[in-house]
Amino acid sequence: MMGLYAKYCLPRLIDLAMKNKETARLRAAWIPQARGEVLEIGIGSGLNLPFYSADVPHIYGVEPSAELRQMASKKTVPASIHVELLPQSAEEPLPLPEASIDTIVTTWTLCSIADPSKALQQMSRALKKNGRLIFVEHGSSPDPGVARWQDRLTPAWKHMTGGCHLNRKIDSLLRAAGLRITELTTGYLPGPRPMTYTYQGFAEKT
Repeated sequence: MMGLYAKYCLPRLIDLAMKNKETARLRAAWIPQARGEVLEIGIGSGLNLPFYSADVPHIYGVEPSAELRQMASKKTVPASIHVELLPQSAEEPLPLPEASIDTIVTTWTLCSIADPSKALQQMSRALKKNGRLIFVEHGSSPDPGVARWQDRLTPAWKHMTGGCHLNRKIDSLLRAAGLRITELTTGYLPGPRPMTYTYQGFAEKT
């Protein structure tokens, strides 16, 4: 039963949950800043695709879910952009040459990758020396009371949401992978605080 939920119901719930005013506002603010060859980790149902500019000729979209890839393939993108969907997990070796990517995009993705450190190592390998990682992620709150609730809720929450962790410290994960954060904005979005503490910014290779 859980397999049917994960395969058929969960992708549609994820797509629905990520279609709201706040996530659209952040997509509109960050995604148009992508340039050149783009690698999007966890492209999901393709909700970022309409926000890419004509400065992006090619997007490689990593997504293990066949159902989400099918949704993404139906999204409208500018005619000048070629989208190539990669059916794999983010931790697997990427079929991309070293230092070949100008911009990596992760939005609400690092929370649900089983081994984010391994995935970030793959991203760092593919990123050009002068490339940039754009991240919009939710994670661990600096407020002790909220953080305690995040720790309590995560075991049940990740079971229901395809592996989503509420308590990952996104900035620490990026730095541990050898990435330097060049811009960082944090804070709560509207909604329950354990689910809405957000990290937004840019990172690059050290």
